This record gives sequence, structure tokens and C-alpha cells, in this order.
Amino acid sequence: MQANQIYVNLPVKDVQKTKEFWTRLGFEINEQFSDNKAVCVVIKEDTIYVMFLTEEYFQTFSERPVPKGDTTQVLVSVGLNSREEVDQVVNAAVENGASQHEEPQDYGWMYQNSFWDLDGHGWNITFADMSQMPAE
Repeated sequence: MQANQIYVNLPVKDVQKTKEFWTRLGFEINEQFSDNKAVCVVIKEDTIYVMFLTEEYFQTFSERPVPKGDTTQVLVSVGLNSREEVDQVVNAAVENGASQHEEPQDYGWMYQNSFWDLDGHGWNITFADMSQMPAE
């Protein structure tokens, strides 16, 4: 079996601020799946999307409580095409209200940088040159 799309659903306090944040990072919005309760951020056209739902709307999909901003439920990793793109996205995130998660990690063949978004969700932004991956 192989999935053809992924939709990550995350709760947020303010859909409009979230929409503005991700737009400033350079990502497009799928307006067809966005309204005052949700915003659909296109990570990769026709394949990967993040649905940011108001906390109230998110709760209609789960009986579990929405985690507080000081807890970690999930870290989302997104691969980009270069180290420069990785730093560009993370720097834009921090400039627009996110906080640095940890210092960038450079493994030679793989590079990652990360941030906590406006609602405390963790994002690891990576670039990997698989042709340079060590054998062991």
C-alpha cells in the first residue's frame, strides 16, 4: 500500500494569524479548504497539506483535549531542496513570531534547522543529499 496524499491536522488559536504566518514563509494556501475555522497550507501541491483548525473545530474530530503550548505532541519534518531554503524558512518563521527550536544540525549529507510555530507545534526543516549518505 502507498498513500497518495497526506493531511496533517493541527489545532491553532487564531486561523488568520496562522494563515499570515505560513504565507510569509512562502507557502501557498488552498482556499477551497480554508474558512474562518480552518486554513489549508500547501506543503507540496497535490500531495502534502497541513490543516490548521481552530481549537474548537479541532475538538469536533477528537474527544482528547488540545495540548497546551508547553507540551509536544508531534514534531513535523519537512524536506526542502537546499540548505539555503531550510535557513530561509526557519529565519522567516522566527522573524514572524516563531521561536528557534534548537541550533541547526549539520551532518554533512543532511542539514536541519527547526522552530516552534505560533501555537507551539514543532517543525524540523531539512535538506538531505541522499547520494552523500554514509553507508553505515
